[in-house]
This record gives sequence, C-alpha cells and structure tokens, in this order.
Amino acid sequence: MDRRSSWLKGVLDLLVLAALTEGESYGYALAARLDESGLGRIKGGTLYPVLNRLEEAGLVVAEFRAAEKGPGRRYYRLTDQGREVLMEQGTAWMEFDGSVREVLRKGGVS
Repeated sequence: MDRRSSWLKGVLDLLVLAALTEGESYGYALAARLDESGLGRIKGGTLYPVLNRLEEAGLVVAEFRAAEKGPGRRYYRLTDQGREVLMEQGTAWMEFDGSVREVLRKGGVS
C-alpha cells in the first residue's frame, strides 16, 4: 500500500460524510466525486465497507432503488447524527492538519 492510500484510509469516513452534504448519492457516484476532488480512484472494495460502517453507526441511511435499466442502486443520505459527527471530526481533522503543516514548515517543507 502506498502512503497516499494509507493516508486516505485514515480519513475516508470523514470524506464520505462531507461528500454526502451535497445530497444523497450512490457508491459509484461518490467514488467519482472524490476522484474529481483529486483524491484518486477509490475502489468499491474500499468504499462500500466504509458506507456499511457509516450506516451501522447511524451516520448515513441507505435506500435501495430499482433502476429502469440494469441493476438497482443503494442511495446513501447523511443523517443529522452524521452531520454532527462530520462537524466534530472535521474540526478535529482541520486542527490536526494545521499541526502537521506547521511541523513540516519548520522542517523546511514549503
């Protein structure tokens, strides 16, 4: 596993919650949205366990919808609890990110 993948796994739950603030979505569309944000391709084997974990924790709800053509899809929506967790953990992540950046700057990284 490369470093970027390792970093992503540490924050993917939070990123999925943040992506769902834009409205309900299904897994493939969420992965595409995160990819377009510059995070790289996130495989289903990585994303769907995150979505399942978030659903079990009550942070998202899922609804299966049949499609006119092809297989149906599970649409995920952020819950009020999920929004609260996003705000709390998002703030903590931003503080952590600021600390990491400060240490790197002191180390000569610009």
